[in-house]
Amino acid sequence: MSTDTSPLLLDGRALAESIRSEFEPEVLAMVEAGRRPRLVVVQVGENDAAQAYIRGQRRGAEKWHLDFHLEVLPGDSTEGGVRKALRALNADKGVSGILLSLPLPDGLGTRALQHEIHPSKDVEGVHPENLGGLLWARYGLLPCTALAALALIDKSGIEVEGKEAVVVGHSEIVGKPVALLLLARNATVTVCHKFTADLAEHTKRADVVVVAVGKAGLIAADMVKQGAVVIDVGINAVPSDEGPGRMRLVGDVAFDEVSAKASAITPVPGGVGPVTVAMLMRNTVLAARGMPRPDDPGQLPLFA
Repeated sequence: MSTDTSPLLLDGRALAESIRSEFEPEVLAMVEAGRRPRLVVVQVGENDAAQAYIRGQRRGAEKWHLDFHLEVLPGDSTEGGVRKALRALNADKGVSGILLSLPLPDGLGTRALQHEIHPSKDVEGVHPENLGGLLWARYGLLPCTALAALALIDKSGIEVEGKEAVVVGHSEIVGKPVALLLLARNATVTVCHKFTADLAEHTKRADVVVVAVGKAGLIAADMVKQGAVVIDVGINAVPSDEGPGRMRLVGDVAFDEVSAKASAITPVPGGVGPVTVAMLMRNTVLAARGMPRPDDPGQLPLFA
């Protein structure tokens, strides 16, 4: 942790580049051997809300020397039709990783279709088999945003063993996985959510606060203790001072006031987001390598 009075700004772009550099020799060797990892994103119908994420995924794949393919299915596809497409990709030995772009059209079951992706190609880490491995601390492919949050905590320099960690938000792709990853590091973990009676009573005692709710400015300065590490996963569009109709991105943390107390903090944008994309690419490379299943005795270290 920083000894300076100013907080350590946890630069997600720099960390993402470090992760890419670490994997680059392996990826280039795969490419040279004719085994370029291939990421397929499946989109059902045209969805403007998903385009920014897809563009980021494409840019990430290009930077990592991966093959990126967007497969767009008709907007009126049935759940059975989407299942058939996903099963075909599962069977395609040339496909390393599969991602189902969200949101899906009304009438399609998100969870059921995500679970149709084979665990060995589930680069988002949302299949029950991969999520179940978190309970055993036997890791397959894990949720990208949760991995990004943990990597940024590591970058802060704090040793979480024995420390108080509070996770605000209990989603399957961020809150719950982060809590389990921190438990595996022997932190004392509290998970808060919209039904928590007094959120501040929990957050202000935490050495580490991870916030993933989607509510701008939820965490204020009086809700964190001096020297806390704050990981802000939230992305919210709010009106900008630059003029009518202009928007800017902020997190779930009131950055200016909380950074005056934090020892380390992530900015929004430029914090968790770039690392999440890097973890998606990392998972694709691991899938191409042949990642052990959670029940495989030959487990890799978390960030291998």
